[in-house]
Amino acid sequence: MNRSVLGTVGSPLVQVESPPGSIVAAKVESRNPGGSAKDRPALAMIEAAERAGEIEPGDTIVEPTSGNTGIGIAMVAAARGYNAIIVMPGSKSPERQQIMRAYGARLDLVEGDISDAKDHADELEETEDAVQLRQFENEANPRAHYETTGKEILEQVEGRDIDALVAGVGTGGTISGIGRRLREEHPEMDIVAVEPEDSAVLSGREPVGDSFQGMGPGFVSPNLDRDLLDGVETVSLDAAEEEARRLAREEGLLVGQSSAASNLAAKRVAERLATDADVPGPDTRTNLLDGNPEAPERELPADAPLVVTVYWDSGERYMSTGMFD
Repeated sequence: MNRSVLGTVGSPLVQVESPPGSIVAAKVESRNPGGSAKDRPALAMIEAAERAGEIEPGDTIVEPTSGNTGIGIAMVAAARGYNAIIVMPGSKSPERQQIMRAYGARLDLVEGDISDAKDHADELEETEDAVQLRQFENEANPRAHYETTGKEILEQVEGRDIDALVAGVGTGGTISGIGRRLREEHPEMDIVAVEPEDSAVLSGREPVGDSFQGMGPGFVSPNLDRDLLDGVETVSLDAAEEEARRLAREEGLLVGQSSAASNLAAKRVAERLATDADVPGPDTRTNLLDGNPEAPERELPADAPLVVTVYWDSGERYMSTGMFD
């Protein structure tokens, strides 16, 4: 028995439909108690602030977010006895707003993007006598993924070689923390970042939009360890939303825009690795039982390259966008 909901942080690693000759596996982070990958850094940043004597129950935490970190902070604040003020661009989905308020957080919506939310949070830090966790530069953010997500992946692959990590970039904490941990065990693996086509700053382009929720903030976050990266993939919003519909309808995986974009990029990387390795094309579908519940599961080909990606949250947080219509 867990003494608190915070003791249930963790997620499964699930094989998904993969290009011939490869295996793509995703961490389904919607299984965390607050419903996203951001539960991990939210808990870690609050615990780090507690250890440093910066906050104690009854204090107020303020944080700018595009959604999931705010939900994670609101959830941890409720469980730990803090007040939470979340600052978010008004363009983000109503579901995110409703979830934060359900946890008891105060929500301040701003016009503009995450940079405008950061400016407002700076103001509130002074006027509300609040503590800002600063997810974009707080070292506890990537450390949370190093100590939990990366560790879980290594256990879940059961000794199999990991050939690549492909993950979207917001704060940079997820890809940096997981990447550091996995590369300790698999030094030759590739680490590939994913960003929106309209906010491709890692690709050297000026941001021209803010279409994705939770990916592509329009600047390079201090928490992103660019030295880890072997490449960058860009994905359009239309392609990501089409892939999100496919994942739901063909694989039973209900995920959001950033997750679907990460999946598309992971399949590109997996296809290249399989071609380079000249691996025969084994059946790497996910419906391996062919509809027969008594049929034995087929073993995964041992020589197929393994690409790990991250599904950040559930598609339930995107229903109002019309993405699944």
